[in-house]
Amino acid sequence: MRVDDKSRILGKIVSVAADKLVVELHGGSDNFTIVGFDDVHYVATLGSYLLVAMQSDHVVLEVVGLREKDSGSERLKSTEMDKVSSVKYLDVVPVGSMPIRGGSFKFGVSSFPPLYADVLYARDADLDRIFNVERPPELRPRLDANGVACLGNLPHTIDIGTSSVFNGYPVKADVDALFGGHLAVLGNTGSGKSCTVASVFQSVFMKPDLYSAAGASFIIFDVNGEYRTALDQLPAWIFSMYQKATEPDLHILAPSASRQGQEITERLVLPHWFMTVDEWALLLRASDKSQLPALRTALGLTSLFHDPQPKIEVPKEEQPDKAELDKLRNHVLAKTILAIFNDDSSTPSKADRITGLMNSFHTADINMDVVRSGVFVDFGQFRDGVKSSTSMNYEALLKLINSFVSDDMTLPAYQNFPFTFEKLQASLNLALYYEEAHGNKQIRDYCSSLVTRLQSVVDNPDYEFLRATMPKQGAAEADASTYVDRLLGLQNIDGRYQKKRQICVVDLNDASDEIVELATSVVARLVFDRMRRADPRNKMPVHLILEEAHRYISERPSRFAIDASQTFQRIAKEGRKYGIFLIVASQRPSELSKTVLSQCNNYIIHRIQNPDDLGQIRQMTPFISETVLKRLPSLPKQHALIFGNAVNIPTTFRVRDATPTPNSNDTQIRDLWYVPADPKLEW
Repeated sequence: MRVDDKSRILGKIVSVAADKLVVELHGGSDNFTIVGFDDVHYVATLGSYLLVAMQSDHVVLEVVGLREKDSGSERLKSTEMDKVSSVKYLDVVPVGSMPIRGGSFKFGVSSFPPLYADVLYARDADLDRIFNVERPPELRPRLDANGVACLGNLPHTIDIGTSSVFNGYPVKADVDALFGGHLAVLGNTGSGKSCTVASVFQSVFMKPDLYSAAGASFIIFDVNGEYRTALDQLPAWIFSMYQKATEPDLHILAPSASRQGQEITERLVLPHWFMTVDEWALLLRASDKSQLPALRTALGLTSLFHDPQPKIEVPKEEQPDKAELDKLRNHVLAKTILAIFNDDSSTPSKADRITGLMNSFHTADINMDVVRSGVFVDFGQFRDGVKSSTSMNYEALLKLINSFVSDDMTLPAYQNFPFTFEKLQASLNLALYYEEAHGNKQIRDYCSSLVTRLQSVVDNPDYEFLRATMPKQGAAEADASTYVDRLLGLQNIDGRYQKKRQICVVDLNDASDEIVELATSVVARLVFDRMRRADPRNKMPVHLILEEAHRYISERPSRFAIDASQTFQRIAKEGRKYGIFLIVASQRPSELSKTVLSQCNNYIIHRIQNPDDLGQIRQMTPFISETVLKRLPSLPKQHALIFGNAVNIPTTFRVRDATPTPNSNDTQIRDLWYVPADPKLEW
């Protein structure tokens, strides 16, 4: 042991067990205070650290309990204990090790200290290594797009708060580890989750002596409408987009004075043709057995009969053969018309339905001009004219229609070409006719609720953000990749991508739960698909901030055809290799998807009191001691426990102040209730 270590000895280990060690302090102290050569050390604080020298390493011990007992053989009549002569004990657990002479702290220990080993108090230099605060920013030159060398500081860590145990001591997190994996921010309502999330992304940008973090991309799914105000004091070179899911005629507040010129404000528009079949099934609550196949057929028909204007840029080698497409279109229409001819409805009804079909779907071979003469109705029968006794035109039409029927035709898959909701309704009707033509006479009854649900989506103003107008060529709404690039602030100028914005806030405060579930799932999936196709991949990291995540990433399976959380589960499992990460904030971890939570690399946990939620945290953090978890129900507001690979050791800390805070303040009951008889209402 070194000479300076000997001067720091405060006691010896007198008990060693698998779950706890006991340290007996040397006598002469009346309040667990150790006077060292560098400072006064108060070691009787839960969560403080001690050291034990073992060969070339120091084992780091965390204090989890303290007690004392009178050392006298007989207690004096006085009820007070002799604090000087009493024996003092500290209950401790080993949490990690670090080299005696420099080197970094490593969480976890392979061997326990022996009995009667000397125990040392920790100095500030030891705390620096434990908390990983000794790595200053790195001055590094970088080349800009024009090849000009720029010099700036590249941070290794960011400040996330101050220690709850060591007064004023900074707690920092490794940038690569914190943002290079998924992060969960958990805690009861009112414990400070929103401020923590705001503080985390604010700390990324508010470093004037460093590079500006202009390459960052945050998409915030703001289901409570509270994060827009948290951007007000961001540096002027950080730009944002604010999208609100609301009805077209409702006013959206302009940016604050400090964000004028730095924020684009607009209504959220999510083109419905970007949605997959499963996402349509979620929206329309389609059942697996009969409704989902019919819906899949209808969506495929929107692609088969899509309007070629606007033109969709498709590589020549991927363009389908036009003759084959025409043959397939004719087959579908022919089978449908034959099904109508052969059903039990009246002749005028058949004629009306075929005419309506031709108004929505037609080809050069089967159209209104071709079928008009064959479906002429006179006195309830198909006739060649008024008071005619012949049906030659009908017979000719029937022969022509039969000539287009082929037995080896397969309907195409849904290809996400732009279409209107009215076109989808007509396609669903066509799909039901087509199924009836193949002998499924009950399909229309089975799908009646699906048809009704689609009509309600068309009529409901809450779904207005899905009803995008048919896009012009080159518009963001015409192509999913261009749409995502705009969300991420990417713009292709003269063949080179430029980063124009760093933050996109999607305000879903006015949306119902099912709309939140759908919108978040679709946007997240679009971003994930874009990141998977990027070349080179993993060069534009994107962070999705999921506020109130339990509302749309549920552990319980959906009652519909799919579960929207499947998208986030896939991102949680595969997103790291493509550069897409989740920041999950929730007040009910027990209701969150276990798959998503288990894939998080770091956790910031505020006060949690619900037994189910505490049990969930115990299951996902088996390496955290029970003593640490017992603190969670009593953590004060703005305090949290952080653990994961971004910090060396699980640490309880006070979160740095968010400036400004999100719009999530507690209700001031006293100020709002006790007012004059005619109060001034801010409403």
